[in-house]
Amino acid sequence: MNAPFGSWKSPITSDLIVAGSIGLASPTWHNGQLLWVESRPQEAGRNVLVIREQDGRERDINPAPFNIRTRVHEYGGGAWLLHSGAVFFSNFSDQQLYRQGLNDAQPTKITHDDGLRFANGCIDKKRNRIVCIIEDHRGDGEPINFIGAIDLQSGDITDICKGHDFYAAPVISPDANKLAFMTWDHPNMPWDETTIWLAEMNEAGMPSEIVKVAGGRDGGQKVSVQQPRFSPTGELFFISDITGWWNLYRHNRDHSICPMEAEFGSPQWGFGLHSYDFLSNTQLLCNYGIANISTLAVLNIETGNLDNIALPYSDFGGISLNGQLLTTGAASPIRFPELITVDIGTGSHEIVKQSTTLTIDEAYYSVPETITFPTANEQIAHGFYYPPTSRDYGEPVPDENSQDVFPPLVVMMHGGPTGATHSALNLRTQFWTSRGFAVLDLNYRGSTGYGREYRNKLNREWGIVDVEDAVHGANHLVHQGKADRDRLAIRGGSAGGYTTLSALTFTNTFKAGASHFGVGDLEALAKDTHKFESRYLESLIGAYPDEIEIYKARSPIHHTDQMASPCIFFQGLEDKVVPPNQAEAMVEALTKKGAPVAYVPFKNEQHGFRIAANIKRCMDLELYFYGRIFGFHPADPIEPITIINLDG
Repeated sequence: MNAPFGSWKSPITSDLIVAGSIGLASPTWHNGQLLWVESRPQEAGRNVLVIREQDGRERDINPAPFNIRTRVHEYGGGAWLLHSGAVFFSNFSDQQLYRQGLNDAQPTKITHDDGLRFANGCIDKKRNRIVCIIEDHRGDGEPINFIGAIDLQSGDITDICKGHDFYAAPVISPDANKLAFMTWDHPNMPWDETTIWLAEMNEAGMPSEIVKVAGGRDGGQKVSVQQPRFSPTGELFFISDITGWWNLYRHNRDHSICPMEAEFGSPQWGFGLHSYDFLSNTQLLCNYGIANISTLAVLNIETGNLDNIALPYSDFGGISLNGQLLTTGAASPIRFPELITVDIGTGSHEIVKQSTTLTIDEAYYSVPETITFPTANEQIAHGFYYPPTSRDYGEPVPDENSQDVFPPLVVMMHGGPTGATHSALNLRTQFWTSRGFAVLDLNYRGSTGYGREYRNKLNREWGIVDVEDAVHGANHLVHQGKADRDRLAIRGGSAGGYTTLSALTFTNTFKAGASHFGVGDLEALAKDTHKFESRYLESLIGAYPDEIEIYKARSPIHHTDQMASPCIFFQGLEDKVVPPNQAEAMVEALTKKGAPVAYVPFKNEQHGFRIAANIKRCMDLELYFYGRIFGFHPADPIEPITIINLDG
């Protein structure tokens, strides 16, 4: 069957995507029982702890409306932990800590301190307390971050460590006499320069001596360290990028356990990173990536020998061990994200829970091709190319009046911008390819997964090298006959939305775009964002306000006279990371200019959409918008929206 690109009928509908999928995260073993967190779009994105009983039955732990989610650093993570048959969690609505026995019907509130937030805890069994990161919003100015302890009986809070701008990853040694943790300070982000510290604790649980273990500055070079963890014998391990790659180290050793041009860690946007753990005193299990393709392996701590575990997956999440049984999240280009268990001894694996029960013929899936292409200044960039794919359609046969020879291309810009895209099966990508679009999922310079040198290429160059890579990537595919030069679109959320708006403003390559809670005004972002990112722009752009002219020069809002391509904006009205006024200012400017523009605001949404109906509306309207601009009719029934300066 033949039909114009973009108008293919697909079984991968927006209804199917939001109705049939959940998020799966944080698998954890406790007394032989497996637990994990499900994020459910149909419950407005509520995070629910689920337990799998030994007979295979599943049940929810925290009842509605309790939502396991912390807002420390705004991005959260590390919102719960288990101890003695109970879960201790941060509840989203009030940000207080609660305790709930695994067989209790309702949780009990532990803390009663409005203005405090809690995350990334560990249990101090010796002193019956939780040691965690606390963020204090009770005063004026920026919140104060520190390590504190919450007494599990009284709920009383004791300050343990203060003085740095940010803290993360507190861990207690097996004998409960040592505490390791990481810190960083403005203007650094945790992938720029961090430090791991080791504290001796007295009987009262207060640090009597704190020494630097790793990170900070090494000969003038910034070093990023992460994931401190004690071995069963009490030896401290961690991950460091001192060689240019996030590799594994042990305290008081000069060299990496297994030096590789590979990433054993990832950018710490949220708490709770867990990419390695100990199988024994001499072996650990780890997850490492090369060019954002992941592998699980067993690492001999003494010899450095690395034995890969052969599994049909290319992307793995955090790991949890129960003896020799591993549980982790896993996905591949043709497999949805799912929780699996792996027998380390045999290498056999079983599926515990899938993110969706959907069954779709694999003939509708576009399998990505890893590409590396030349970009500006004789450099290279990376990405995944997805060709249009459907079992029901072949390439259109153009008539004499048609130019439908090559497919429209959507260039996807990931967020961060210090982040990455991976090859895991994602129905939101397949939504486009199964309708006749080609997709370039771009890992522009500055993305993680390719070592520190590549990551640093975005320093002071945001809005330049990412845009260059988007343009060169699109043109690379045009020259290969894989995309239509006249139907190139670019889309992204947050930082990816900024690159989208910059590409539409400062180049003429793209003929349409979609900004999902994207940044239009860098100066406004510098003045009006949360603490975690309040100095992020210094490394990406320059010092503010000293270099304000650079901020203005790279802000699309100040150059709308150069922006002629149509754009649709999607914005959460409760977004504290990129406030709505940025999207609204861009829409107003484009409206006055006469450029086609649409604005779709959502109540009760923050930075990233979690409500199923809103996710569906975004996908449908973006497709509708491209159809109007590129001249095709989507097969999907979509309630239209007014496109200003295009509709009467």
